[in-house]
Amino acid sequence: MSINWFPGHMHKARKEIAEVMPQVDVIIEMLDARIPFSSENPLVPELRGDTPVIKVLNKADLADPEITARWVAHMEQEKGIKALPLTQQQPDEIKSLLTLCHQMLPERNFDLRGVRAMIMGIPNVGKSTLINTLAGRTIARTGNEAGVTKSQQRIKLDNNVILTDTPGFLWPKLNPPSCGYRLAITAAIKDTVFDYADIAMFAADYFIKAYPERIKARYQISDLPETEIELLELIARQRAFVRKGGLADLHKASEILVNEFRSGLLGRITLETPEMVSEEIVAAAEEAEQKAREKAEREEERQARARRKYAKKRQK
Repeated sequence: MSINWFPGHMHKARKEIAEVMPQVDVIIEMLDARIPFSSENPLVPELRGDTPVIKVLNKADLADPEITARWVAHMEQEKGIKALPLTQQQPDEIKSLLTLCHQMLPERNFDLRGVRAMIMGIPNVGKSTLINTLAGRTIARTGNEAGVTKSQQRIKLDNNVILTDTPGFLWPKLNPPSCGYRLAITAAIKDTVFDYADIAMFAADYFIKAYPERIKARYQISDLPETEIELLELIARQRAFVRKGGLADLHKASEILVNEFRSGLLGRITLETPEMVSEEIVAAAEEAEQKAREKAEREEERQARARRKYAKKRQK
């Protein structure tokens, strides 16, 4: 299954961001600390140019701290990038972003001109809540669902910072395909776009392999199921989600697993590591090359058949 979500307002948002980007001094890119790569929009580097970027790994309190530290080190290898893990329960740390914006522009005379910052990020990553904390008042509408912000707005903040808020948007094609699953699991994609059982299978398989002890502790089991379907069946029967005929209700079990991950009840879990993502990128590139070769071979065969057909007609 391929998961994609690119509503019309997101296409509009991309165009508007491209228009104002030349006026921006610093980009604040909001990421989900549980999926730092999957929540990193590949359109941002294309639009950014050389503009400095502060990558805020939000919801760090829900992510695996050891893996978060590895992601910070990985991201800061790139010139002009600063990575900062945050949670919404750290207002002082959030407000330090204003000082960090100044530090990203060491040659700027701030008495002559302030900082023009732009905040960007995928849907439901916490942009609006962070903006309200920076402003010290409710400016941006918040909501625990994807796609709340629909248009740009400019906000004057302390430290002579003018912040442009932008709608959250995803890219037209989620690649590698696993990115779509991780975005769905973390609620960056509206629940109406995917099937809970599908993404829960993906999540369960990962949890069994990467966080077996968390699963055993949460669902009070001594022997971990070997497969994702067995785990979902166990959860269903444990919660008495059983249909007529004694069949486990896998849909309800899937909702339980995904929602308990989202709320942190499974513990601090990160769904991807830098090493994992590097392997996925290589595999996706190889798959794309293979498909391109197969397409070229089919086209070559099609043209050869056309030439043979044409040659037969001329012989008659």
